[in-house]
Amino acid sequence: MQGLDLDRHALQPSPSGRAQPTPWAALRGRPVLDLAHPMRRGMPQSPNHPPFRMALERRHGDMMRPDGGSAANELIVTGGHVGTHVDALAHVSQDGLLHGGRDAAALTSHQGFSDLGIDTFPPYLGRAVLLDVARGHGVGVLPAGYEITPDDLDRAAAGLTIGAGEVILIGTGWSRRWDEHDAFIGRRDGTPGPGEAGARWLAAHSPAAVGAETIAFEQIPAGRGHAVLPAHRVLLVEHGVHIVETMNLAPLLDTGARELLLVLNPLPLAGATGAPVRPLAVLA
Repeated sequence: MQGLDLDRHALQPSPSGRAQPTPWAALRGRPVLDLAHPMRRGMPQSPNHPPFRMALERRHGDMMRPDGGSAANELIVTGGHVGTHVDALAHVSQDGLLHGGRDAAALTSHQGFSDLGIDTFPPYLGRAVLLDVARGHGVGVLPAGYEITPDDLDRAAAGLTIGAGEVILIGTGWSRRWDEHDAFIGRRDGTPGPGEAGARWLAAHSPAAVGAETIAFEQIPAGRGHAVLPAHRVLLVEHGVHIVETMNLAPLLDTGARELLLVLNPLPLAGATGAPVRPLAVLA
């Protein structure tokens, strides 16, 4: 498990009479925020991925048990990069190579990837820092197509220590536009996010993962779509840093918190290039 960093101030007596740390007691009563968007048909998503679909396969009453009981269940079809999700290192290659110089073709089969799939992501429980770039510009939401620069990140990180192996979240306010389907996708006007230089700033801090609110994490210029994704190359291929996309950071941004305990555990889909996740933020 990555990044364990619990408050060790809460103690309880042990049978020997010596105080022992109780991390569960330290967490009791702390606010917990859900940083995932609900998954439903028609939600905003990248046009590069198959959409989310859910239908009730069996309804109550379709089959009745002798005692009058009945059950309902659903059929779910979704891409691994739909809704709030984590990118595996197998997601992006450069010149046929994945992170660590691994040959993408050699790891690929009809069953997915034999290595670097999302099932190799260790569950994360530890400190995360929130860099609220939008607040630094005095706005609730950054403009569409805005490129987040190293200077933006320096300002947002002022006074914070970012440790290697922690998670860095970038606040753009874009999750406030979740209900504006076409604007959220940014096909016409683009979406805000770090460019290549910003991605290198992030990678230099050696995080376990980085996360943001848009469907592509990085800057999408107006009218460009997903033509090139240099931040994905820098983070996934060159530095082995996982990316969390389409996070609902608005409730967290509203608190003004700059650091938090983050729980990040995507579905362990064997050989998949990404998987849905429900990140949880525990506040002090």
